[in-house]
Amino acid sequence: VQLVESGGVLVQPGGSLSLSCAASGLTFDAYAMGWFRQAPGKEREFVAAIARSGARTAYADATKGRFSISRDNAKNTVYLQMNSLKPEDTALYYCAVPRALQGLTTDDTEYIYWGQGTQVTVSS
Repeated sequence: VQLVESGGVLVQPGGSLSLSCAASGLTFDAYAMGWFRQAPGKEREFVAAIARSGARTAYADATKGRFSISRDNAKNTVYLQMNSLKPEDTALYYCAVPRALQGLTTDDTEYIYWGQGTQVTVSS
């Protein structure tokens, strides 16, 4: 399984950014997908997750209302649209795949495949 994130850049506070994660080596529409992030000196934290069909989503309190997760099963890609970005959103963002048959989960211990991450920096 390979997960490749892209889209991370330097953006000003209040700006928007869209991340992508291209997956290969798995039956993409058989798995829920998640986004996590880790800032320097902090633990990895849940950002958002989406069910296999895309019909259900979950968000961390810190990102609810500002971030939106979506997926295109035909392209084996999951997206994270980030709006109203804040300096505290600065982190390395990872996409991840949970165990087979695992539904939506915010628990990072349930995720078994991880990408290398893409850096998002929010600064003026």
